Amino acid sequence: MKKRISKKGKRLLSTLFAMAATVAVGFVLAHQTNSASANNSDQQPMNQTDYFISQIGEPARQLGQDNDLYASVMIAQAILESGSGQSGLSDDPHYNLFGIKGQYDGQSATMQTWEDDGQGNAYTINDSFRSYPSYVESLQDYVTVLKQGHFAGAWKSNTSSYQDATAALTGVYATDSSYNSKLNYIIEKYDLTRFDSPSFQSGADYMVYNPYRQQYTTQDVLDIDTAWANRF
Repeated sequence: MKKRISKKGKRLLSTLFAMAATVAVGFVLAHQTNSASANNSDQQPMNQTDYFISQIGEPARQLGQDNDLYASVMIAQAILESGSGQSGLSDDPHYNLFGIKGQYDGQSATMQTWEDDGQGNAYTINDSFRSYPSYVESLQDYVTVLKQGHFAGAWKSNTSSYQDATAALTGVYATDSSYNSKLNYIIEKYDLTRFDSPSFQSGADYMVYNPYRQQYTTQDVLDIDTAWANRF
């Protein structure tokens, strides 16, 4: 004979089923959340240094190719000297990426800076640094400075590797006695030697300086801007 389930028993079973369903849904949601978190962790946002490299990498490549210089060293110096574009000197309105002292077209900024006595002992001084209209002028002025004779040891034609160039800059470009070690580390960490080779881009895809935008663009963009500027 079948036994009937009492109303009290039915209520108990309903409660148990509801609890089981809640636990099951919670498990599924937790699994989905963990999966989403795992997927998101694989898509890390670009950090400041990578973003900075994306801004100056191609202009540095072209300037290096045109002027017998290592773009890898140029970019590494900009990263080190400007804190990846985050220092007060490299930010608007000065855009000084390389800590170059003096004036640029009569413009300068006074900043506190660390110096090295050549024995590894650091001290601070206030000094005047060049102030530029944009990153472009800062990069171009860096090339002008590096093409001076006393930096000849950093030129491609006088070296066999970027390590030779960074060694030649130590104690000459910067007083920091470990300057070359710091630059070499940055170059290796961010694979900056990839900018020492030609772009393999040609024609309309090659990056050129666009005076209308004060930055490097493709030739197509420059042609469009030139046509627009001369439309009347």
